[in-house]
Amino acid sequence: MYKKLAGSIVGITLASALAAHATGVTEEMIEANPSTEVIAAHMGQSTQQYSPLTIVNAKNVSKLVPAWSFSFGGEKQRGQESQAVVHDGRMFVTGSYSRIFALDAKTGEKLWKYEHKLPAGMMPCCDVVNRGAALFDNLVIFATLDAQLVALDQATGKIVWKDKIDDYAAGYSATAAPLIAKGLLVTGVAGGEFGVVGRVEARDPRTGKLVWSRPTVEGYMGYKYDQDGKAIENEISGTLNQTWVGDTWKNGGAAPWNGGSYDPKTNLVYFGTGNPGPWNSHLRPGDNLFSASIVAIDVDSGKIVWHYQTTPHDGWDYDSMTEIVLFDMDGKRTTAHADKNGFFYLNDAKTGKLENAFPFVNKITWASSIDLKTGRPNWIEDNRPGDPTKGADGAKGSVVFTAPSFLGGKNQQAMAYSPATKLFYVPANEWGMDIWNEPVSYKKGSAFLGAGFTIKPIYDDYIGALRAFDPKTGKKVWEVKNKAPLWGGAMATAGDLVFYGTPEGYLKALDAKTGKELWKFQVGTGIVASPVTWKEGNEQYIAVVAGWGGAVPLWGGEVGKKVSYLEQGGSVWVFKLSK
Repeated sequence: MYKKLAGSIVGITLASALAAHATGVTEEMIEANPSTEVIAAHMGQSTQQYSPLTIVNAKNVSKLVPAWSFSFGGEKQRGQESQAVVHDGRMFVTGSYSRIFALDAKTGEKLWKYEHKLPAGMMPCCDVVNRGAALFDNLVIFATLDAQLVALDQATGKIVWKDKIDDYAAGYSATAAPLIAKGLLVTGVAGGEFGVVGRVEARDPRTGKLVWSRPTVEGYMGYKYDQDGKAIENEISGTLNQTWVGDTWKNGGAAPWNGGSYDPKTNLVYFGTGNPGPWNSHLRPGDNLFSASIVAIDVDSGKIVWHYQTTPHDGWDYDSMTEIVLFDMDGKRTTAHADKNGFFYLNDAKTGKLENAFPFVNKITWASSIDLKTGRPNWIEDNRPGDPTKGADGAKGSVVFTAPSFLGGKNQQAMAYSPATKLFYVPANEWGMDIWNEPVSYKKGSAFLGAGFTIKPIYDDYIGALRAFDPKTGKKVWEVKNKAPLWGGAMATAGDLVFYGTPEGYLKALDAKTGKELWKFQVGTGIVASPVTWKEGNEQYIAVVAGWGGAVPLWGGEVGKKVSYLEQGGSVWVFKLSK
């Protein structure tokens, strides 16, 4: 049966059979985070990427075999960064170019698919990716490259509501999996390279109606919305012109493009924000809040309760958009964040007070350390790209070599935390860049960088490394090096395992305590997504989306050339223990 509703929906008979026993997803279910399903991005609101399941463990993982594989099909085979969600026997997985598939989680049979109709002239920064969907009630909700939100019926794939986030022609887009927090749908925006204004928004997930909107650039007004959708001024974000000079805040970037986390204990949602605009820091003196920051927002009011800026006055595109992990350390609720800038930060989840900061990559040239009293970096000023107005011809500032590169010590690839080992597992990358500043002015819909760059490897034998860290001491417990950059996330389980994928096409399982490789499988294309696991009956399943792409082949410079042999693709692979 074929139906069209402002997009392409294809359903098949098994969808109606599964609908007969479907149950809606509630906030209570999401907070309980059942190990039998995967009903939230990052495997839970705390984004720990952890499962307490032990059916598959360090002793038997060598017996993992494919259960099924599903191809996304067509010619749209690139940049598959999605993490699947699983509920009531269905898997929901997004693909590149704003597609979503519903599959039978046990067999891989397609139930339906929806293909969002994308306009010409879109300007996504970092490939045509999508990182996953949210489940609530009987809906599956995902964001699109042209900056819309689409809510579909889980059983049929029919559109229930659709809402525009912002103007794609101005550079706005959306790629992150939405967050469900206290019954609200909480999302950010992407597009910092185009001079957009970052913000976090909360909606009623059943209708798409706005509840509150919070800009993440200082000087903009936040709003709440009444039942009729009328905007009511809430409060300004920070103080106008306090950390931005003149009108520079008007195109300030700070896009929270990689999704958020939520802690019911603090009633806060946590988002990392992106780079300020433009990259040329000499055009915008000051700290430039709330760019390159962690922001903690009251989920009821939309007000910023605390913030911590990891890279004040960023001049290297060191977004702080990497995930904010919530965990308990010494009886205190704590946030953990491995930043693009190469430092790992631990903050009090209630107050934002910096508890510790340490490097998780070997080479950092922009700062020597983080001052634990002030929370500010100890700058190495000679490694800031030069002011082009002081150059010989005014067209290019002095070139500096900086590490990490702007692709980051870590980027969108999620780290994992295991409460069993009390270790973090970080997919890190060792690379640097030659970077220089150039003159630039804002033009709607055009790139707003004011910088040039070439990314370079640092070591001959590896770029990526999966590293295990003790957060209390900052000590690296073990590492496994990888020749190509790591761009896919990690998952830890109570079975003493860590799973992660490589661009060379391997899904691997390591001993969580020692890093010893215990199993691997070649999926035929690079992995740039995060694995998940769930249980049905007496069987534990492990799944990962495969398909090389993302920012590395687009922006990677010399590194991109080194990995140009890697093949694109688009599929999801599911594994279980052999009988």
